[in-house]
Amino acid sequence: MNIALILSGGAGTRLCAEIPKQYIKVGGQPILCYCIKTLSKHEDVGAIQIVADIAWHALILDWMKTVDKKKKIHGFSIPGSNRQLSILHGLEDIRSYAKDCDYVLVHDAARPLLSPGQITDCLEKVKGHDGLMPVLPMKDTVYTSVDGGKHVAELLDRSTIYAGQAPEVFRIGRYYDANLKLLPDRIRAINGSTEPAVLDGMDIVMIPGDEGNFKITTQEDLERFCRIVDERGKCQEKRYQAAISERSIL
Repeated sequence: MNIALILSGGAGTRLCAEIPKQYIKVGGQPILCYCIKTLSKHEDVGAIQIVADIAWHALILDWMKTVDKKKKIHGFSIPGSNRQLSILHGLEDIRSYAKDCDYVLVHDAARPLLSPGQITDCLEKVKGHDGLMPVLPMKDTVYTSVDGGKHVAELLDRSTIYAGQAPEVFRIGRYYDANLKLLPDRIRAINGSTEPAVLDGMDIVMIPGDEGNFKITTQEDLERFCRIVDERGKCQEKRYQAAISERSIL
């Protein structure tokens, strides 16, 4: 079985909004709902576990009545003090109903434009491996600095550097063990979901990511997503009107 673990416990401080960014409504529904709807409809996703603060559980369940048509949401996990501890809490709950040989698909609630094709690609290409990460090649010249960005230290070969995306997929048992090895303190310094897997020597394969599957972090990201939703709404309205006109002619 493949289980989706949705990280929705962040405060979204960089957006400077009144509520966490994943709960801001765009196009009539919270941002969180977009990726969950896509995951719920996907035939290869067996269950969905959501990491979210208790204060939001009731509201999320209410929103899911129109989003989770396949009733795949299994339950909630409590956020940790950082992202990786939130993942660990989710893994602990998932292991109560899934096998260690199953896969967990880790995704951010603030990445609403997850496509069915990307999910399929991830779940197909991870077979035979411990895990998988979608990546994007670096387009810009990349440098390092040792004094906080004041001076250039070294030019890096961008052909060997990739930007990690989500969803990241891992074999549950092996990934859980990799995270346990970082307790109690090292796990607090982890910045990316795949980092514990790499540190533990897991076999992680990379596949092409999706430029459109961006994470909403800044106000500019939110405005970009709003424009996309608005454009899609206009296209759907045009198709609806065209269908009505066709019926009228017939």
